[in-house]
Amino acid sequence: MDDRLTRRAFSATCLGSLGANLALGDEPDHSAQNDAEKGNLNIATPTLGGKQFWSDRLVFRDLRVQRNVVTGHFRLLDEKNQRRAWGSFEHCREELDVLRREKKLAPLDGDVVVLLHGLFRSRGSMRKLHDRLAQTPEFTPINVGYPSTRGAVGEHAAALADVVAGLQVDGKIHFVAHSLGNLVIRHYLGDLAAKQEDATSRFGRMVMLGPPNHQPQIAQQLIPLDVSRQITGAAAWQLARGWDELEPKLATPPFPFGILAGGGGSEGGRNPLLSGDDDLVVTVESTRLAGAADFRVLPVYHSFMMNNETVQNQTLEFLAHGYFESV
Repeated sequence: MDDRLTRRAFSATCLGSLGANLALGDEPDHSAQNDAEKGNLNIATPTLGGKQFWSDRLVFRDLRVQRNVVTGHFRLLDEKNQRRAWGSFEHCREELDVLRREKKLAPLDGDVVVLLHGLFRSRGSMRKLHDRLAQTPEFTPINVGYPSTRGAVGEHAAALADVVAGLQVDGKIHFVAHSLGNLVIRHYLGDLAAKQEDATSRFGRMVMLGPPNHQPQIAQQLIPLDVSRQITGAAAWQLARGWDELEPKLATPPFPFGILAGGGGSEGGRNPLLSGDDDLVVTVESTRLAGAADFRVLPVYHSFMMNNETVQNQTLEFLAHGYFESV
């Protein structure tokens, strides 16, 4: 078997495994078909928190209002991912305020860090980093989820805009994102710039973890195998086939940002599908973005780099001081 066939076989295996993982554990929840309903009888129902069918639209600490990408209706989840209300956004927002009072939750104080996960993942993938940030008195982490395989990057950016607009804080808003989440934030910043809205006064710093700031090689090889686009979705297709249209909409953050890339330290790299050093998914070179205040390559792998202790330490260092801790 020649090298081209070997790569195709490897790519097909990766895509098949990806599809199986996405199919496990998501809950579409078709309990409401009418987005306009004011309020509905609700029984506290356990959920999986929303993975590839739900988009966060309002988040307060661990309470969140989500929108279903299939039906368009909303639901309110508590800190245990139990559904506490459903129906219209207004109804769920009102119920969130009631829940805040019942639980005697204090307003957000000081700086907030918005966490955003990557492609094919959920906010659960950022949980360990969230918990690490929660241990520090300087920051309140807000872990945001979006259905990465059900919508284009611009749609996810619009949902993020709703979440950020709903944050009532007296300090700065910082960002930490993994993989595709970085492009969602950059698109959001580009949207603000297009509207001539100031993106500097409210924001602090940003840490990019394994960001595909340039068209990722692996997307060009893997994504086209999903001809129906049912597994990978619109955002992935933008990485593979719509990059020329997407890239101009991605703003360079107009505030300090640092980049943490994963690599093995060799020219040959780790992944046979990629050229150059890589973290198995994104090459070191494609993570680079002009204007970064700091840039480091760490011996970590893409999918779980946010769980690495060194990554977490350096993320905290950059958020606090604007540079990564020396290693």
